[in-house]
Amino acid sequence: MYYIGLDLGTSALKLLLMSGQGEICKIISKEYPISFPKPGWSEQNPVDWWNAAVDGIRELVRDVDKDQIKGISFGGQMHGLVVLDKDDNVIRPAILWNDGRTSEECKFLNEVVGTEKLSQYTANIAFAGFTAPKILWMQKHEPENFSKIMLPKDYLAYRLSGVFCTDVSDASGMLLFDVEHKRWSEEMLNICGIKREQMADIYESYEAVGTVTPEAAKELGLSEAV
Repeated sequence: MYYIGLDLGTSALKLLLMSGQGEICKIISKEYPISFPKPGWSEQNPVDWWNAAVDGIRELVRDVDKDQIKGISFGGQMHGLVVLDKDDNVIRPAILWNDGRTSEECKFLNEVVGTEKLSQYTANIAFAGFTAPKILWMQKHEPENFSKIMLPKDYLAYRLSGVFCTDVSDASGMLLFDVEHKRWSEEMLNICGIKREQMADIYESYEAVGTVTPEAAKELGLSEAV
């Protein structure tokens, strides 16, 4: 049997095929563009990530028995903001971890809400790269009716499985997560003006969240049991 690993980096998607015995069988990389529309801004199109994943997985499994592919797992760039509408279309380019547009929002969170409360709610304070300040920026400048909020690698998991999910580790870097109780912080959701249903379900990193959708399986040539 084989397993696939996807690492969604800032400059490229790295893909790995590993045997059930832990042997690395193949490693490939698929690059995609990054844009800097204004000084200090850093964005990518999530659809480019998906296209890289489709092309990469097809290439990765080209020479093996595809029925022996048993699982896919993900890692990737943290803190980025991906927003979808009610029809699951990407509303705007993802705002990346190294984007610096949220200085005003960070000042509001750290000075008005206060670092003591932020630490109480999330075990963290606000920095420009985190997700919560990005949401506040969007609420102010681009108040589209976004339905889902997710991290970059979780967009790939969603496209592959149809499961709206994230893991504890990445959630803890959003400034929206109650680390002590391992759940979304109701206080932070209220501060950012978002609802619980706009946020992903949370899993531990080792948990299986679902299987490949029929549509993704057909596009990739994989079994729906993966």
